[in-house]
Amino acid sequence: MNNELIIRSSSTSVDFALLKDGKLIELHKDEEDNQFNVGDIFVAKIRKTVQGLNAAFVNVGYEKDAFLHYHDLGPQLPTLLQFVKRVSTGKLKDYSLKNFNKEKDIDKNGKIADAVKSNQPLLVQVVKEPISTKGPRISSELSIAGRYVVLVPFSDRVSISQKIESKEEKTRLKRLVMSIRPKGFGVIVRTVAEGKLVAELDRDLQNLVDRWNVMCKKLPNASLPSKVLGEMNRASSILRDIFNDTFSAISVDDETLYYQLKEYLQEIAPEKENIVKLYQNTVPIFEKFGIERQIKTSFGKTVTMSRGAYLVVEHTEALHVIDVNSGNRSNKAKSQEETALEVNMIAASEIARQLRLRDMGGIIVIDFIDMGKAENRKKLFSLLKNEMSDDRAKHKILPPSKFGLIQITRQRVRPEMNIKTREVDPNGNGEIEAPIGVVNRIQTDLIRIFKNKQDYKKITLHTHPFIAAFLTKGFPSVRSKWFLEYKKWVKIMPRDAYTYLEYRFTDKDGKEIN
Repeated sequence: MNNELIIRSSSTSVDFALLKDGKLIELHKDEEDNQFNVGDIFVAKIRKTVQGLNAAFVNVGYEKDAFLHYHDLGPQLPTLLQFVKRVSTGKLKDYSLKNFNKEKDIDKNGKIADAVKSNQPLLVQVVKEPISTKGPRISSELSIAGRYVVLVPFSDRVSISQKIESKEEKTRLKRLVMSIRPKGFGVIVRTVAEGKLVAELDRDLQNLVDRWNVMCKKLPNASLPSKVLGEMNRASSILRDIFNDTFSAISVDDETLYYQLKEYLQEIAPEKENIVKLYQNTVPIFEKFGIERQIKTSFGKTVTMSRGAYLVVEHTEALHVIDVNSGNRSNKAKSQEETALEVNMIAASEIARQLRLRDMGGIIVIDFIDMGKAENRKKLFSLLKNEMSDDRAKHKILPPSKFGLIQITRQRVRPEMNIKTREVDPNGNGEIEAPIGVVNRIQTDLIRIFKNKQDYKKITLHTHPFIAAFLTKGFPSVRSKWFLEYKKWVKIMPRDAYTYLEYRFTDKDGKEIN
């Protein structure tokens, strides 16, 4: 497995594309005007409590009040409130918590009105960014994430990531962290800490304590509401969460960001510092690495897959629905059951990619092709779970129902990545699919024809004049690239009577190639 991170910078935003063996699997956008990122900590003011929801609406400076549920207050809320009050008034100047007396924890089944009052100041952290018409979702159970550990103020617990399977390693990490844990703070050990030495964990922990102290120093002079601790820039936070030994290259087209990334890699993985490259070329970076093409073909309502199969992705108010279709693929399987299994397995891999790529959250219902055998449904379920094992978002997958449906719930903390793939119709009749989307389907079918056992001497592609022009113009043209790669020439015949999305292949006798 070979991972690459490609970063494109503009005056208003930074785009991050994560490639796995050359294939786009994640796409993130960091906009300059985004003031509410997951992990940001604000000193805010309670606007009002709502007994019916057992929640409070909180002014964090956004146009819509943030939502704070009772269960997100955290058991140590009275201790936090006392700490904020004493620091804000200047009565407490030791932020280490080692000598800070804790208050009694709140009742886990209590009422919001008994815990917080209107106009009360409170430290809160963004756990879900503003989505659609809703304000941010916040929590007063604070945590500060580092590379190897997460610092949790007012707690005494040490927790180890469940993804670390070795009991011996869990015991070793717990023993090490217990020996370096600052009093008054809890620690969560992240998966990437596996195999790390105590010096590396201690350095990461001290950096987090320093960030906590910097935040506390801001409280006495902070206005209500205001941000007192910002999550690190998106580039560094992505590297913090996903960087590992499989990364072979990080390419960035902005010099300032280039030096920031090199500096951050020097801290977390000095041996990998040289993989960061400053991209300097007249060809835009996303085009050079083939990302622009993948974006055009991966987003939108219809997603093509190998062997002619495709997905239809629909987004309703309540949930996402994904339909799996076998398409016009040439069937070499012995039975309908084998065909269904083959298409479903291809679809499972692509769906796992699509969920990460679009950052789809909430409830997702997938309508796979019906399969009669229980063992095949089990194979599909196992593959989907395995493909989604690298997904950082919390998710739960239910086994296939009797109707062949698989339901997934996936955590949503940011707005879904939604990229428009349709373009203005040159004839002025609304919008049409981007040419590259049609070309991608043509190329998929063409590759299948080239790999067919039957050696076609002459292949003609009949297609709409717009698509024909797209394939033949320029140097090297798309058709020329096909010839260089497959050593076969394709004659392209513009057909005025064809619709924009219509095309077909014929052999030397004019017979259609299925």
